[in-house]
Amino acid sequence: MSAAKGKAAEAPAAAISRVQALAYRVVAQQLDRPGVDDPADLAIADLGIQDSPAGTAALSVAARTAVPSGGEDPATQLADGRRWVVTWAVRGAPHVLRADDVRAMAAATWPADADDAAARLAGFGAGTRKRGDDALAALRAAADALREVVGDTMTKGDVSNAVTKAVPKLSQPCRSCGTTHISDQLMRLAVLPAGLRLDPMASPVTLRPIARWPGVPDEQEGAGAIVEAYLRLHGPATPKEVAAYLQTGQAAVKDVWPGGLAEVTVDGRRAWVPENALEALRRAPAPELVRLLPRSDPWLMARDRELLVPGAAHRKALWPTLGFPGGLLVDGEIAGTWRTKATAARLDVTVQPFRRLSPTVRTALEAEAQRVASVRAVPDVRVAYDGG
Repeated sequence: MSAAKGKAAEAPAAAISRVQALAYRVVAQQLDRPGVDDPADLAIADLGIQDSPAGTAALSVAARTAVPSGGEDPATQLADGRRWVVTWAVRGAPHVLRADDVRAMAAATWPADADDAAARLAGFGAGTRKRGDDALAALRAAADALREVVGDTMTKGDVSNAVTKAVPKLSQPCRSCGTTHISDQLMRLAVLPAGLRLDPMASPVTLRPIARWPGVPDEQEGAGAIVEAYLRLHGPATPKEVAAYLQTGQAAVKDVWPGGLAEVTVDGRRAWVPENALEALRRAPAPELVRLLPRSDPWLMARDRELLVPGAAHRKALWPTLGFPGGLLVDGEIAGTWRTKATAARLDVTVQPFRRLSPTVRTALEAEAQRVASVRAVPDVRVAYDGG
């Protein structure tokens, strides 16, 4: 299927600058704080809000909302287990999903075939391919076993032991713990289709069933809506970028590539955005804002990192091999990184700017740090600057 499906042949591709594309994303991801009081109304929830480490989803909500006068902080509403479900979703990463969306997300992220499953299963999938086995069958067996084993609340370790015992063929040697058990990525990708959720208040990691779960999906359904949501939130984008976000191959994405898209060029690079977003892309206002984005914020999850952060040294600082920091967003640009250390009494925020920050930006940054401390229920905050 052509990536240009839905584009009128006679319509020339609109030329969009990098600055325009980023200005559009600020609005599409509601980082301009348009007055949303309910996090369920945030567009980023359409893909789930990544929550790694735990608590960062609330910070992503805080970056897009303000505390209403006399009202409940939207960032704290994610703790309502009746309206929100924390589970392993896209790429096996923990996400906070609207409770009404979990079934659709399970079906939309279910692999289309064995090749799609192998790609999503990363190292385990590569080993499955090498052995000539069916990765989709392995995922289904894991999901069926999880559904059978977890009848009540269980720790991840107990679940892993039970599934390993029930389906030994899903096991592989683990260097870190010196035992043989179900692949961690296989287990993570099987949890949502098995109808399981994470208990965000429990330690160690604990799983429990989602009520009234209809069963493991029979087949993929609604994957095009996930692609469309990515293009709307992170566009203009390409099939390659969407595939990288979903941790699959481009063929799987092109097979569900939606219609109703407009082709554009971003500084000469072909990309796509929903047609109904094209005017917003063209007319996106220049953003004027300062936000402290947590390490797994949707803004930082886009897969066109060279567009987000043109400088190689800055990309290395923002996305190191281990221990990602958060990103300092000034207007439409990542202007630095930030990290925290917390005690019961104070949150220390250390900012490493990529350039000199004006007094106005510093004042706004310190107000954002207060917002972060409030979400984390720490009474005091101190901001320090490492350069800049």
